[in-house]
Amino acid sequence: MLYDKDIREPLFDFLEETYGKMRIIEEKQVGRSRADIVMVLPGRLIGIEIKSDADTYVRLERQVRDYDRYFDQNIVVAGSTHGAHVQEHVPEWWGIITVEQTQEGIDFYIRREAGKNPQMNWKRKLSLLWRPELVHIQELTQMPRYKEKSKAFVIEKMIQKVPEEQRSLLVSEELFERDYTRIEAVIREYKSQNRPASEKGTVGKRRARRRRTGSRSGMM
Repeated sequence: MLYDKDIREPLFDFLEETYGKMRIIEEKQVGRSRADIVMVLPGRLIGIEIKSDADTYVRLERQVRDYDRYFDQNIVVAGSTHGAHVQEHVPEWWGIITVEQTQEGIDFYIRREAGKNPQMNWKRKLSLLWRPELVHIQELTQMPRYKEKSKAFVIEKMIQKVPEEQRSLLVSEELFERDYTRIEAVIREYKSQNRPASEKGTVGKRRARRRRTGSRSGMM
């Protein structure tokens, strides 16, 4: 029986061999679910849900719904106990990779390639970016800064003003360049530079909230 912890590291190697240039985020909150893996590729994001031999399908319906809101494509990686039935639990556009223990080690098989997700929501996808990353895209595309507007407002304007293909490439580039070791400093610097004029000159104590994110060396 293969558990999640047995699958992850060999899966990372398999994905790198299969897709080439990529970056990995682990345990990313998306809606009410937590994506096991987000694979960043040039111009697209792929959500990956692992169903090990020890897992059940209890939460999968909700997970599918949440993944489909955020990612361009989605894949389920299924242990051998799920191999015969997993296609019944995911939409036809989801890719399926099965994993088996062999004498030589752990093998992965692409049973179905991932198709384009027709339910991806650009507002949700762009919400994965930090506000400073959105600002960088605004600069690159010569958009107004909208300093005193909300993140949701900026995202709406970005969808209106930046062509979809360009948005896809820019989102991936921001995620390729993201440095989780500097998350607090980056956001603190952004807030300092973009405080409304009425707040400047005041001193307040702020606590930075630390969020755990998984990472892989050379990836995310």
